Amino acid sequence: MTVSAEGYLAVVTETIGRVAAEQREAVGRAADLLAGALRADGVIHAFGTGHSEALAMEIAGRAGGLVPTNRIALRDLVLLGGEPADILGPHLERDPAVAHRLYELAPVRPTDVFVLASNSGVNGAMVEFAALVKERGHGLVAITSARHSARMTSRHPSGRKLADLADVVLDNGAPYGDATLPLPDGGAVGAVSSITAALLAQQIVAETVARLLAAGVRPPVYLSANITGGDEHNSALEARYAGRIRRGA
Repeated sequence: MTVSAEGYLAVVTETIGRVAAEQREAVGRAADLLAGALRADGVIHAFGTGHSEALAMEIAGRAGGLVPTNRIALRDLVLLGGEPADILGPHLERDPAVAHRLYELAPVRPTDVFVLASNSGVNGAMVEFAALVKERGHGLVAITSARHSARMTSRHPSGRKLADLADVVLDNGAPYGDATLPLPDGGAVGAVSSITAALLAQQIVAETVARLLAAGVRPPVYLSANITGGDEHNSALEARYAGRIRRGA
């Protein structure tokens, strides 16, 4: 592939098609898990670190998305947990200890389900959080790169990776290192994991909504806040989950 906009488009198009075909069955199983939780009055919690935080933003709090969703982020430690701002840094996601505090800060109930995203699937905070989620009896969907994770050593003391703990694993199709267009002197440009993770997130939401409709349940779905009546519609739905979903930072 040439290093160009056209070259990137070609590799992204191929990767999207491959992920859509190969993950179809797993998307269905993930939707089964999420729809079951919502029908039991559960909430979907989404958590990603680094660029994988974009996945959590696809799941929680956007137009066309499900209202009973909550986004968890490392900065919750500061905004909600009282930690100093300088705790935030590029290596925080490698610390397993922060997972317990993040879980404590989240408004979690037993019927809730989790979607966790990590391209490498090996950092300590994410693996520990996944282990904690399963210990507490929640359903867990993981979105990760199978090829990248396979070439990494876990940074968690147990030696486990995110994919080892999930009920359903979705492969985002990204290569080792994420970037796709090789440079002449080494390295590459054109990462794809954010695009394919967004695709999988939206597919999961669509299939979850399809299952709710099939069960005769009116899906609680956001309208854009930037259309007439959007704020009123969204506020009425959010009120049903007061104290269980967070919006904003």
